[in-house]
Amino acid sequence: MSFETTMTSDVVGLTKVAPFSRRGFMSATAAVAAGYTLAAGPVRADIITTDTNGLQTGDARIKVGSEEMPAYFARPAGNTKAPVIIVAMEIFGLHEYIKDVTRRLAKLGAFAIAPDYYFRKGTDLTKITDIKDLLPIVNAKPDAELLSDLDAVVAWAGSQGGDTAKLGIIGFCRGGRTVWEYAAHNGNLKAGVAFYGTVVDPANPLWPKSPMQLVPEMKAPVLGLYGGADTGIPVAQVEQMKAALAENKKTAEFKIYPDAPHGFHADYRGSYRKDAADDAWKQAEAWFKKYGVLS
Repeated sequence: MSFETTMTSDVVGLTKVAPFSRRGFMSATAAVAAGYTLAAGPVRADIITTDTNGLQTGDARIKVGSEEMPAYFARPAGNTKAPVIIVAMEIFGLHEYIKDVTRRLAKLGAFAIAPDYYFRKGTDLTKITDIKDLLPIVNAKPDAELLSDLDAVVAWAGSQGGDTAKLGIIGFCRGGRTVWEYAAHNGNLKAGVAFYGTVVDPANPLWPKSPMQLVPEMKAPVLGLYGGADTGIPVAQVEQMKAALAENKKTAEFKIYPDAPHGFHADYRGSYRKDAADDAWKQAEAWFKKYGVLS
């Protein structure tokens, strides 16, 4: 198996979740109409929807080299110096759940931006119906390019009046891995929150160092939120990451939700666990406040 089609630990966790009843889920047509992706599986009918009252929201094009990267943003209306939080998406593209997360962050006072950093392949990931068709695209994203794209998001946010001195990043699934990677890359990052992000990578020449290997280079405090019932990321691996960070005197905290599977915050999927998701969001907010991203 080539690295392009490797089932990484985050993908394993996504695809091996305990069976659930399809009652209470949208039809495929309704799910697509609501802005979700079928590659993620059936979409729950009682998804969380955050309104735009008091917010400025919209689509943006962010200059990256000679190209323009699509992004979705949300910020408090009229606030030109809001702290900046990057939202690192799952592998399913820039769909409604990720957009809703940006609005939730904007309600907390942030200028939140979710970039579509897989855009160069020319495929809308939200339109793909089979997760196997996603792997050659998302696994082929070089870390160097990813980090450069995120730097461009920060520069754009600053040009739009965001306060990049108060910079945070939050990510889910593959985006959780991105949080760890970016925390080792950007010395101006104040804090990161990684929801069930992979800490050990399979061999991939485009990903030179896994988060575990980057521990000595971590530059920002990171909160890791993981599920004890994650079938792809074992608790023992999370504990190993925790120990390595402590040994290297890096600031990090972890919370493991014993009965939660991978994707427990994704309120549109069957993996959603409300109690864990609600608590994890409170933990994330407190973390950003503790390290000066949010006030």
